[in-house]
Amino acid sequence: MDVLKEMRRDGHEQVVFCHDRESGLRAIIAVHSTVLGPALGGIRMWPYASTDEALQDVLRLAKTMTYKAAVAGLPLGGGKAVVVGDPRRQKSEGLLRALGRAIESLNGRYLTAEDVGMTVADMEVVRKETKYVTGTSEKKGGSGDPSVLTAKGVFYAIETCLREIHGISSPRNRTVAIQGVGKVGYHLAELLATAGARLVIADTDFQRVALARREFEAWRVEPAEILEAECDVLAPCALGGVFNRKTIPRLRCRAIAGSANNQLEQPADAGRLAERGILYAPDYVVSAGGIMNISVGLQGGRKGYDRGQAERLVQQIPTILRQVFTTARVRGVTTAQAADELAEARLEEARAKKLDVGARHAVPLRGQTKRTRVSR
Repeated sequence: MDVLKEMRRDGHEQVVFCHDRESGLRAIIAVHSTVLGPALGGIRMWPYASTDEALQDVLRLAKTMTYKAAVAGLPLGGGKAVVVGDPRRQKSEGLLRALGRAIESLNGRYLTAEDVGMTVADMEVVRKETKYVTGTSEKKGGSGDPSVLTAKGVFYAIETCLREIHGISSPRNRTVAIQGVGKVGYHLAELLATAGARLVIADTDFQRVALARREFEAWRVEPAEILEAECDVLAPCALGGVFNRKTIPRLRCRAIAGSANNQLEQPADAGRLAERGILYAPDYVVSAGGIMNISVGLQGGRKGYDRGQAERLVQQIPTILRQVFTTARVRGVTTAQAADELAEARLEEARAKKLDVGARHAVPLRGQTKRTRVSR
């Protein structure tokens, strides 16, 4: 893969490759944008088949984080870190601390948090080497596990989709199929079961799916079958790239709203969903609860993390989603395009403000007269 070509195509600012011989760390940190603020994004540890696969994933995830923060109206940019390896076998304190040192070297351009394959406890280890860590334990003043509020945001998004397709937002007696009952998926299942929804679940982790089936009286299907489950809403809460030319024709859902990042394999897949009459709630809008939660922790200062404020922010997700749906209808574009336009407009506004401020504070060259802006 031509790294610089990929960076130029999607506007990434920086990509850092990390290796530590002693711990075996192999990682990539991508900073997509710092236009709105420092780049925030979690650490994902996964047994990637190749460096190119890891690079492609981190680049896509970092860009998604930029758009997620932008549509949520947060003063944050987008970044991501991926670690190549099996978190169940290869994760160690030495590896986490080596990654922490790599993050520290970026001097705050990138703020990290947990993601797939990482835990709050892991973040405490990373924190031993860098102060640029978020989502640490609430007992220690952090914002805690972001998956709880991520799930709540997905729940609100599902309600919004149900109102759009049925005219009523209540999940009671509606069927929701959840792909992946890990951290977010499990919390989401609990919220939906409490609200009276019928659940269909699948996960590659047998213990997780058995627990969710028992706790929430859910119907279990094989992982390969979940995308074809007949349901009102399909909630992808595992890895991305699940909707493509092959899978979309087999879907039997009315709407899609889940926490997985980059659910569409290609941008054209949004059009394929629309052609089938399936309402797609853009993933980075739906899953913004986690970054909203973290942003409150970052802004807490001496007062510390305010859970109530985080809850209020997450309650804004339906408003953002309704704006996306309305824009898509009015302009005749897909919901994915409508969400992208919303994010890009905020980024462009921020760039324009920075250029304006820079121009007003520029020092004139010798022999030139500095222009003074006149208000009219």
